[in-house]
Amino acid sequence: MTPFETLVAIESRVRTCQLCALADTRKNAVPGAGRPDADIMLIGEGPGYHENEQGLPFVGAAGKLLDELLAAIGLNREDVYITNVLKCRPPGNRDPQPEEIDACRAYLDRQIELIDPAVIVTLGRFSMARWFPGARISTIHGQPMRIGARMVVPMFHPAAALHQPKYRPMLHHDFKQLPGFIAQLQAESGTEGVAEQPPEQLSLL
Repeated sequence: MTPFETLVAIESRVRTCQLCALADTRKNAVPGAGRPDADIMLIGEGPGYHENEQGLPFVGAAGKLLDELLAAIGLNREDVYITNVLKCRPPGNRDPQPEEIDACRAYLDRQIELIDPAVIVTLGRFSMARWFPGARISTIHGQPMRIGARMVVPMFHPAAALHQPKYRPMLHHDFKQLPGFIAQLQAESGTEGVAEQPPEQLSLL
C-alpha cells in the first residue's frame, strides 16, 4: 500500500479500536487530520468535548487559537498534520492515563513514520513527555531538539494559553520560529520545501 492508503487503514483501525477503556465512553475516535506529507506535525494530548462530537482534532476554542497561530506564519490546517497522543476523549477531559497512552502509541508511531515530518511540535506536557521525559515545559518551550534529520519542538498547549493568558505571547513567539527551523533543515538536506501542488488531503475520520 502507498503511505496514503496505509494512513487510511490506520484511520479505520483507530475508529473501531477497543484497546483501552476509552472505547466504552467515546462518541467518535479522533485519529488526526491534515496533509499526509506535511513538513509540520502537531501532536496534542487528547480530544476534548467538541473533538469527540465531530471526530476532528482541535475544533474547539483551543483549535481556534491554533488556527490563529498557524495563520501568523502563513499556514492553515491543510498545510500541516494534526493529531493527539490519545485518539479518544478521556471522560471529563481528565489527564491521559499511562495505559491509555500505551494503547495509542503504535498508532502515533506509524503516523509519524508515514508522514515523516521535518518538524514535530508537541503541544502540552503529555505530548512533550514522549521526547522530553521529566522536563518542565515552562523551561524548554520553543527549544528544538534534533533527532536525526528532524526537529522536535515542545510548546505550551493552546488550551493553557486560554486559561492563562501569559502563555499566549510565548506560543506566538515559539510558532514564529517554525519556518526558520524548516528552512534550516531543508538547507542542510538540499530540498526545496513543499510542492506547489499539494497531494490529496487526508482526513482520518
